[in-house]
Amino acid sequence: MTVTRVTDIKSAFELVITNSVQEIILEMTNLEGRRVFGEKWKEMDETHLHAYLGLLILAGVYKSKDESTASLWDADTGRNIFRATMSLGTFHIFSRVIRFDNRETRAGRRERDELAAIRTVWDKWVERLPLLYNPGPNVTVDERLVAFRGRCPFKQYMPSKPAKYGIRIWAACDANSSYALNLQVYTGKPVGGATERNQGMRVVLDMAQGLRGHNITRDNFFTSYNLGQELLKKKLTMVGTVRKNRTELPAELLAIKNRAPQSSKFVFTDTTALVSYCPKKGKNVLLMSTLHNPAF
Repeated sequence: MTVTRVTDIKSAFELVITNSVQEIILEMTNLEGRRVFGEKWKEMDETHLHAYLGLLILAGVYKSKDESTASLWDADTGRNIFRATMSLGTFHIFSRVIRFDNRETRAGRRERDELAAIRTVWDKWVERLPLLYNPGPNVTVDERLVAFRGRCPFKQYMPSKPAKYGIRIWAACDANSSYALNLQVYTGKPVGGATERNQGMRVVLDMAQGLRGHNITRDNFFTSYNLGQELLKKKLTMVGTVRKNRTELPAELLAIKNRAPQSSKFVFTDTTALVSYCPKKGKNVLLMSTLHNPAF
């Protein structure tokens, strides 16, 4: 699909940011512009939108994180393309009013969905991702913390991550290229406040939708015997480290007393292989696989 539809930069861009997404952004941005500026608002059209998004992309290309817009537009220290595309004042106006939903109806939707402000556009974009790339045989599922310290009801604090504060995203990616095939924003506990059970299994099964014949690698937050069996029903295998508190683990693999460094112990079922590896004295790492034939 990608090869047959890309003829230039614009057509490549529109494969990812589709016309339907652009129409939503234009409609909601103009609605907000009329709300804020009234009759003074000049309608944003497709050319304006492309110019605005192009400048945002260029700011990233120029590694302009934390650089002020005044600097980007400065006649001496800035980049000529920014000034040639639109004035700094116009850029600020677009940044103020750009919207992805109807602000007037958002409150009701947010009661059910914390991602209401961007939900429609986000879902349309994520649905597009697997259509544009054929993954190799190995796919990874993991979490990513996108650094963010602004106001957000589902901002996460994860001290083990470099950024510590940000938006938590579940991601399924091609292991070779890192291309994202599926994404899901974690918006906190479901409505009602109950903690989600078997979250790791639910995330992997969600992320694996549309895959068949692939192997999925994950860390110990996700890995369990039941997950492996569910994936096999979908013609998918898995490899991943396992937390030692999983109830399905045999005691023989958990025992590390008198284990020699760099030694391994194996157990098998008809579908699953488990290995306990001791990298050094007093420590072991557990790995579960439905990819490797237990007969070996």
